[in-house]
Amino acid sequence: MTLFVSAIRRPAGLLLMTCAAVAAALPALAADVTFVMRNEHPNAVEVELYSQDRDYVWPGNNQVFYLDDGETKQIPLSCNEGESICYGAWVSGDRGTYWGTGPDNTETCSDCCYVCTGGETEEINLVE
Repeated sequence: MTLFVSAIRRPAGLLLMTCAAVAAALPALAADVTFVMRNEHPNAVEVELYSQDRDYVWPGNNQVFYLDDGETKQIPLSCNEGESICYGAWVSGDRGTYWGTGPDNTETCSDCCYVCTGGETEEINLVE
């Protein structure tokens, strides 16, 4: 009986290790979310979106999303399902006046993060 149990455990262990290796190699499920941002400040603002789960910034490459005063912009992005994304916004030319996590994702916030599950955010109003 011991030989039989040993013969079954070995293939079961190999199967478990193979499944774990395949799962680790699969890419994260992608989702799309749209941030709806409205600039109600009298000056233009710049916006970046920061993943809290990986080292990733939208739009990236030293670029920003730019909103003129009074402008509403829909910012679609692809993200990993379940990923937490926070916005950082600041007055163009004045990085000391900011919303959310601010420039470079350096501040904390209580209501500026969203989970990537598809769809769009409510309108995020950037006001004085």
